Amino acid sequence: MKLLNHTTKYFALMLIVLITVWAVIFYFAMLDEVYDSLDDGLENQKELIIQAAETNPSLLNDTDFGVNNYTITKTTLEKHGAFSDTYRDTLMYMQNEDEYESVRILESVFAHGGEYYKIMLITSMVEEDDQIENLFTYLIGLYLVLLVSILLLNNLVLRKVWRPFYTLIDTLKGFRIERDAPIMAESTKIDEFELLNQSVETLTKKSKESYVAQKEFIENASHELQTPLAIGINKLELLLEKSSLTADQSQEVGAVLENLGRLTRMNRSLLLLSKIDNQQFVGIEGIDFNRILAHIAESFEDFAEHRNIRLKIVETGTLKFPMNKDLASILIINLIKNAIVHGEQGKEIEMEITNLEITVRNYGSEGGLDASKIFKRFNKYAPGKQSTGLGLAISKAIADKYGLKLGYRFSDRHMFTLRFPTE
Repeated sequence: MKLLNHTTKYFALMLIVLITVWAVIFYFAMLDEVYDSLDDGLENQKELIIQAAETNPSLLNDTDFGVNNYTITKTTLEKHGAFSDTYRDTLMYMQNEDEYESVRILESVFAHGGEYYKIMLITSMVEEDDQIENLFTYLIGLYLVLLVSILLLNNLVLRKVWRPFYTLIDTLKGFRIERDAPIMAESTKIDEFELLNQSVETLTKKSKESYVAQKEFIENASHELQTPLAIGINKLELLLEKSSLTADQSQEVGAVLENLGRLTRMNRSLLLLSKIDNQQFVGIEGIDFNRILAHIAESFEDFAEHRNIRLKIVETGTLKFPMNKDLASILIINLIKNAIVHGEQGKEIEMEITNLEITVRNYGSEGGLDASKIFKRFNKYAPGKQSTGLGLAISKAIADKYGLKLGYRFSDRHMFTLRFPTE
């Protein structure tokens, strides 16, 4: 949910509470004002009738509510002494409505010619249910008008105010540290946005500088390691060819060469992992994994035959996905090579490809492996084999880079499954 809509949600909830409280207060205040106005009218009408009775005593004979809205009846002194003006609400049958309606009644006592009379006056009043219904309708209308006004304000006015923020967000979404220059945000008059822009500019500048320095360090360190390793290997090979060494000495030199070769492969693997982690593989194109799988399997045919292992490809779909071509090849190579190196001789390795998955299955002398550790760096389940323990870690890093899911499970065979996203 966008920030503007998020704030609008709270405004809407706040308006409901405020308008509800205001409606209750307004209703009782308005009702009190209506009663006060009706009571004043009844009081004034009473005074007028009493004054008219002084000159027209026949008014004292109106004992029923007829065309008039009052009645006058005789009372006693005792009752008069304990009586005071009272106002109350009651119901009266209205012929035009053919139902009972609310009316306001004033009861009072006055003296005339030495006798006492009780007067009752009535006046129609607003029905509370109609009043509440109308008030509710108008309040709903007011709430909707206010809500629409807030939405228009957010989208027409506040959107312009927040434009520098959204511009910066869009820039950050497309920012790639491996290829883009540090962000230079547009200047704004709003202090908070200007502070945010400055912070982002400083952060991206330092990140870019750190990325470049780390990249150069990795490349230089790799080069500096590869050079003495290559020289050492060459000199030892020349020593084996030209010197008259004993069998034991030759065996010792061979062991050193083997370790140097393993160190060379490890250096290359670590460099590759560092490049993947630092997003140095930026080229993306549509990869046909059916073709890559077939090509790599063909390249490993001789190696597999040497270990008396047969490679089998099962195609039940066509799989294409955008990623770096070199990393796609490395990903598949490591999975197939791992299956051949650790596979049981004389058995078959099955590689199945569907529209969404690539699964490599191989038999092994060991049982199921620990799925939580198998993709960790330098994790090896066969110490005697010439492995750096980085192949599956590299595959996992590539898969994570492109949002793929690389998993392992065991039933009758070891199975590595590479699942691609649906979109």
